[in-house]
Parts: sequence; C-alpha cells; structure tokens
Amino acid sequence: MRSEASDVDGYLTEVPQGRTVVLAQVRQLCREELVGFDEVMAYGMPAYERDGACEIAFASQKQYIAFYLMRGDVREAFEERLAGQDMGKGCLRFRRPESIDFGLLRDLLRATAARRGKIC
Repeated sequence: MRSEASDVDGYLTEVPQGRTVVLAQVRQLCREELVGFDEVMAYGMPAYERDGACEIAFASQKQYIAFYLMRGDVREAFEERLAGQDMGKGCLRFRRPESIDFGLLRDLLRATAARRGKIC
C-alpha cells in the first residue's frame, strides 16, 4: 500500500483495521531501537533514516506486512535466522500479523543501529 500520508501517524490511520495494532508495535520497536535515526515517510511508507540514508522501513501490502531491511551486512549476519522466513532480497514478508517475530525484528534493528553499513 503506497500511502500519501505526510507522517507515520497518518499512515497508521489508513491501514486495514486488523493491522493497525501490529504496525504500531513495529513502529514502537523501531523508535526504541533506532536511536539517532529519523522517522520519515519514504516511498509511501514509514522509514527510518540515518544521515539521510534509509536503512529500515515497513508497510502494509495487499497480501502481507513487509519489513524492509536495506543493509546487506545485517542480512548476512542473520542468514541462519532468516533462512526459514518468507523473504525477498531485502524484505521480510509476514502473511499474517500474528506471525511477526518481534524478537527477530528487535535483533535486526539492534544490529542495524549498532554500526553503519552499506545500503543496498
């Protein structure tokens, strides 16, 4: 879902009702772990930038909730834990809101925040 919302609060009012709570939880997790990052809207979805470079984003897509991890080094470091996940090049897809592994997301966010790396 590409949103025209100007901020994340506006974005969350547009998502399907069954996803609002879980996306708010993803947002809260990002805000807790990504200290020093700016929360912005980019490409119609909530995103987190450091020094103007987008490193994390999430979105409510038609068939799933997407968590975008734009750091190849972090994906490689978590290769084993990501092996069983529905994942594209830089996108974890959660087909059901209740299937989101918040522990995994927290660890990915912590690894992203811990050091700078190349954005793919």
